[in-house]
Parts: sequence; structure tokens; C-alpha cells
Amino acid sequence: MSLSTHVLDVAIGQPAVGIRVSLFRGDEDLNSDSTNNDGRCGNLSGAAPLLEGIYRLVFEVGPYLARTHPQPGGPFFEIVTVEFTVSGPARHYHIPLLLSPFGYTVYRGS
Repeated sequence: MSLSTHVLDVAIGQPAVGIRVSLFRGDEDLNSDSTNNDGRCGNLSGAAPLLEGIYRLVFEVGPYLARTHPQPGGPFFEIVTVEFTVSGPARHYHIPLLLSPFGYTVYRGS
């Protein structure tokens, strides 16, 4: 099983470039990457398959929002954390983040 994500800035309708994304299982930091020019991170699980359990994606959105949508006093969001469960025989998990300066949505993609 592998894991990918992408971040779309819905306020401007473009990929969010340069957001640091980290994957954790419990307290274990499994991998980190930054979104590319398409707002994507490839296989965050690396060479090791995802085992069944609870995982956490941490998106460091503050620097991106400060750069692209400056607000007095700084960005409203600094970190977006998404917890999800890996179970069963699924081959791939894709978890997109739709981001704006004052809201976000996540979902399980394909």
C-alpha cells in the first residue's frame, strides 16, 4: 500500500507549491516531503508498505498562506492535521487537501 497527497489552493484555483507534509504512525515520523509544482507529494510511505493502523498527515500550511494570502497578524492556519485509518487490502491511499486562507477540506481520493 502506498500513500500520496496533493494540495489545491481553492482561493486561487491553483496547486499549492512548497507545503511541507509529514507522515506519522503513532509518534513515529515515517517520512516528509514538500508539494511540487503540481501541489503533489508522491509516495509518502516510501519503500515500506503501510501497515494497518492509524496514521497522521501534518501539512505545514502557515508559511504558504503567509506568502500567498497575507493577513494582518499572520495566517489563520499554521498546521493542518489529518488522521486516517489504514485497514484492509487497499493498494493505494490518496488524501487531497483543498485549502483556502480560512477553511480546508480533506477527502479520500483515488
